[in-house]
Amino acid sequence: MNRHKPDVRIRKTKSVSIQSYYPMWFFLPAGMIYGLMFLVPTVASFYFSMTHWTLFDQRFIGLDNYREFFNEPFLLKGLINTFLFGFTTSAGKVVLGMALAVLLTSNIYFRGLLRSMVFFPVLVSTIGIGITFTMLMDPNSGLINQALAAIGVDGPRWLIDPDLAIFSVALVEIWRGVGLATLIMIAGLAAIPTDFYEAARLDGATAWQQFWRITLPLSRPAIATVTTLSLIDGLRTFDLVWAMTRGGPGFASDVLASVIYKQYQAGFYGLSTAGNVILFVVIAVVALPIVAYLNREER
Repeated sequence: MNRHKPDVRIRKTKSVSIQSYYPMWFFLPAGMIYGLMFLVPTVASFYFSMTHWTLFDQRFIGLDNYREFFNEPFLLKGLINTFLFGFTTSAGKVVLGMALAVLLTSNIYFRGLLRSMVFFPVLVSTIGIGITFTMLMDPNSGLINQALAAIGVDGPRWLIDPDLAIFSVALVEIWRGVGLATLIMIAGLAAIPTDFYEAARLDGATAWQQFWRITLPLSRPAIATVTTLSLIDGLRTFDLVWAMTRGGPGFASDVLASVIYKQYQAGFYGLSTAGNVILFVVIAVVALPIVAYLNREER
């Protein structure tokens, strides 16, 4: 009898081992798709960034593309604009998103309609928004400057002034993306237990004190999510900038992605691939520490 006991234990051990790995098989299809659609192109990009390539041939040239890219005369301007655009739009979406979320979770009339109106720009094509606001911001015939002129205000040269162009595009991006930020903030506010507010009211706390002491701290996960998504989206922006200014006037509103695209248009495929790798590294270096800070555990 004792001779058969080890065999039973071995069979039980194998059964438990198979059962413990069984759920992992369900991740296999998603893992294969992720590897095929993200990991393989990412690794390939690192390789092709060190080659001079066309659709038909390639020649390995080491780090020459990176050296040439950093010698690009307008790269510094593109980097500065990328950071300006990313941080401006991220901050704007967080602040306005929180303000609108507090408003749209209060007892106001037409709350459902207002929520739909705030979220509507998210559903519209970014290119369509860019073309529309290009016409609205025309300094001569644009509706915005005409409305300002009606009240005696001289409208700015939104997309023509080199010092204002990138901020004009950032303003449109905030308008476009604040709906999603508001939706995430509303979900964060809905997760806060009402007991905290009831206890605060019993202690005589004002609405402003409730916001600073309860709403803002307990909305940290939603704020971290909005900040992360907005910052990454802002740093890699391209479509809205290209639709509204093409990086102009001159190179005043160029961002890193538009500099990369211009290199691609000129036929420098290896150079533009190196730019994409640099953009990837910039986003990782800037975003990851901020994400880690926002998502740190409270001690």
